[in-house]
Amino acid sequence: MNSNWLTQLAPAHAPAAPGWWPPAPGWWGAVILLIFSAVAFVYWARSARPALRRKALRQLQHIRSSDADGAAVARAIENLLRRYALTVFDKGHIARLTGEAWLNFVIAEGADALAGVAGRSLLAAAFGNHAIDDREQWLTGAEAFIKRAGRRQRARERA
Repeated sequence: MNSNWLTQLAPAHAPAAPGWWPPAPGWWGAVILLIFSAVAFVYWARSARPALRRKALRQLQHIRSSDADGAAVARAIENLLRRYALTVFDKGHIARLTGEAWLNFVIAEGADALAGVAGRSLLAAAFGNHAIDDREQWLTGAEAFIKRAGRRQRARERA
């Protein structure tokens, strides 16, 4: 036997550099988590609008069942319509609308019952000049606005 047996061993060499494929199990987990998070966000974003609509309709039902005077009902309806529009549409555009421009916007988005005298009486009663108490027309128009608001905008976005 040779006394210098270490010289008989093969020369030392470094292992090959790791390749980029296939990724480590942690990367697979991160990708799966990212995909799951994206799907959950899309589902949440799509389901938030119907939940908002249901809540607004419940508030409108509460206004309908209250026995407040016409001016208080008009203010409550106007406030609800404004808050709902600010959450559904572009805040910068909606926040600037007042008077006839606001009323025309609400009518264009589905509140046909507020066209004409009913809409003007809602604005007059809500902002201090007590006018005709056309409560049923106001409530019908507000309900139609809440149910239809934003559907045309979403249809344009999809097209």
